[in-house]
Amino acid sequence: MTAARFNPLVAELSAPPVPSVFAWARAYSGSAGPMIDLSQAVPGYPPHPDLFAWLAEAASARANAGYGPIEGETPLREAYATEVSQVYGAAVSAENIHITAGCNQAFMAAAMAIAGNGDAIALTDPYYFNQETTLAMLGIRRELIPLDAASGFVPEIEGIEAALAKGVKAVALVSPNNPTGAIYPATLLHQAFEACRRAGAFLILDETYRDFLPGTDRPHDLLSIPGWEDNLILLYSFSKSFCIPGHRLGAITAGPKAVSEIAKVMDNLQICAPRAPQAAVAKAIPALRDWREQNRIEILKRADTLRQVMTELPAWNMASLGAYFAFIRHPFPGKDSAEVAERLAKKAGVLCIPGAYFGDDQQDYLRFAFANADSETIAGLVARLSTFSMG
Repeated sequence: MTAARFNPLVAELSAPPVPSVFAWARAYSGSAGPMIDLSQAVPGYPPHPDLFAWLAEAASARANAGYGPIEGETPLREAYATEVSQVYGAAVSAENIHITAGCNQAFMAAAMAIAGNGDAIALTDPYYFNQETTLAMLGIRRELIPLDAASGFVPEIEGIEAALAKGVKAVALVSPNNPTGAIYPATLLHQAFEACRRAGAFLILDETYRDFLPGTDRPHDLLSIPGWEDNLILLYSFSKSFCIPGHRLGAITAGPKAVSEIAKVMDNLQICAPRAPQAAVAKAIPALRDWREQNRIEILKRADTLRQVMTELPAWNMASLGAYFAFIRHPFPGKDSAEVAERLAKKAGVLCIPGAYFGDDQQDYLRFAFANADSETIAGLVARLSTFSMG
């Protein structure tokens, strides 16, 4: 008998990385105290009680048990368009919004609408691993834009232009960045967009962590540039700001033509995003602004705590820190980052993601998702990391 074969583009990929990290946590004895979980990027506090009530109400509504509009529910598209308009000081309407089942799906749908088998999309190095594996399983080549720790892992426009010169269909950037936390300056994003326009390519900008920026300035002016619709796709996640990653809700901001093309993909991926959370979040966007601002301030406090902690751990170098993440150079050169992270979890009770999961050249780094833990917990890293060894 001959066994059936799987798609080699999928079969050749490694298993999803986060479950392997959780397996290390299950092997921890508890000897150093409760686990400090800095692994998966999830908010370290619960949703607002009103959001729970709206979710329950929407989930029990008979109308939400049927299929919904592919592009998303009109109230949510309108509410999010209003918020985007306020954030960027630009006119954005519901026709510019497509709702998806999380930001990972938003990226996949956008990539499929833009590129086909054999085409290329540029990612940074390090990259967000789900974006890289998405391209791999679709047969879309990746072109990597190298980043330098000396510049805080912020891309150089020359690197972006070099990728565009290779004929990529899009440049995909993440700011604030996952895994490094780096926040890309508005001037760089403007330069990147203009370079994409000259090359006839898209700029895909993933802004999942936009709501946790340290300042109140606009992240960029791209939505104010005439004709932005022809070359720009913005991605967003409701998971972090509203603390509902399990409800899978994301959004795309793009031109009407791009929304129309993405809807063709979405109809085959899922038909429509979950309807109950769409109804609830449409209410939450205007109603919970003050609560969300309080959470932004809390995340900034946690970032400050980690910054102070790292000054007490000179052997551990914080290469970059941003809205949700820090990229930490561990003090064990020559050791695989997975080996270091596994031992940290099993022996010191500190759970984090190996740098190599974000690129082959990132073996010296670990990603700390500091938003998961409160400041008191983060402060406990001093005792655990100062005595940690690979011996």
